[in-house]
Amino acid sequence: MFQLLLVIIYLSFISLGLPDSLLGSAWPAIYPQLNVPVSYAGIISMVIAGGTIISSLQSDRLTRLLGTGKVTAISVTMTALALFGFSISDSFIELCLWAIPYGLGAGSVDAALNNYVALHYESRHMNWLHCMWGVGASVGPYIMGYVMTRGGTWNGGYRCIAFLQVVLTVIIIFSLPLWKERPSITDESGKEVAARELSLKEVFKISGVKEILLCFFCYCALEQTAGLWASSYLTLYKGVPAETAAKYASLFFIGITIGRGVSGFITMKLSDVQMIRLGQILIGCGIIIMILNSGAKAALAGFVVIGLGCAPIYPCIIHSTPKHFGADKSQAIIGIQMASAYVGTCLMPPVFGLIANHISVSLLPLYLFVILVLMVVMHELLLKKKMGWAGS
Repeated sequence: MFQLLLVIIYLSFISLGLPDSLLGSAWPAIYPQLNVPVSYAGIISMVIAGGTIISSLQSDRLTRLLGTGKVTAISVTMTALALFGFSISDSFIELCLWAIPYGLGAGSVDAALNNYVALHYESRHMNWLHCMWGVGASVGPYIMGYVMTRGGTWNGGYRCIAFLQVVLTVIIIFSLPLWKERPSITDESGKEVAARELSLKEVFKISGVKEILLCFFCYCALEQTAGLWASSYLTLYKGVPAETAAKYASLFFIGITIGRGVSGFITMKLSDVQMIRLGQILIGCGIIIMILNSGAKAALAGFVVIGLGCAPIYPCIIHSTPKHFGADKSQAIIGIQMASAYVGTCLMPPVFGLIANHISVSLLPLYLFVILVLMVVMHELLLKKKMGWAGS
């Protein structure tokens, strides 16, 4: 039954990924139709992230009250409803309103599922599960591009994704009995421990928490900015048609997906820390490719390499949280980690939107590089505090 539950969790991660890259891939077609500036994509992203932050901070309480299974079912239902709302919207205000349940649905389930997997499954499963998120995130833009290149509208693309989300919702609801028998939480010595409910003040007093929050902030800021602005960068700076750019933007998420599939095997040989460093190096290489080459193909290659670099960072940071801070504190800390991550999602893409609107979208690689440097510094400071060294 525990392995069947793992299959359901895999499907849940696909469900989480399906809508995440839609806005960026569809935005080159949306903003002219709605007659709004290109930078307004950041506003919708900010609304979504705001809802996610609120629900992430409540994830510990909700998971204790309802259990991981019910939190997952409710959250996926809210996301499906929000996607249908996007599909019938014809104004910017409507998109912003439907972005609220979308964000609220994403936060709690993200924190609850990630903590559940971090506690009960090996690092390779964390990578493969996030690979499933990448499957969803890659399929989403492809479906959007497919619909648009065949005469459909972005509304129709959202409608297709909403239908898939409803199917996944039904599967998760029928799986609820599988969540009733949950394995106990144990520490590294195998001793059973009770999860602790911690306030924000108590969490911030724990050594290393500030560093991991800033590191997560930077990671999600980088990933979201790259994913959201890839299509617009290719269209506005490289001259790629909007319909083609929507498909090309999915290559970034395909890079993440393939990278996480491969990372699951590499984690059998390398530690979480080593995987995170490897990912950071690859992101740096992808940014350098974009800076040193001016062609559209080089930009595409850069986005793919950045996606490959992003692959192991998120799952390995999450999986290492119980090790760094203790299994009894992980649910509370991961919830706040998610909130911090989505603060990055909320703030940084709109900031680049202002840069793109008032200066140039060509500054995207430099913007990503600055975020990467801060992420590396925070991760190394975390290791020095929690492990007393910067090794593996």
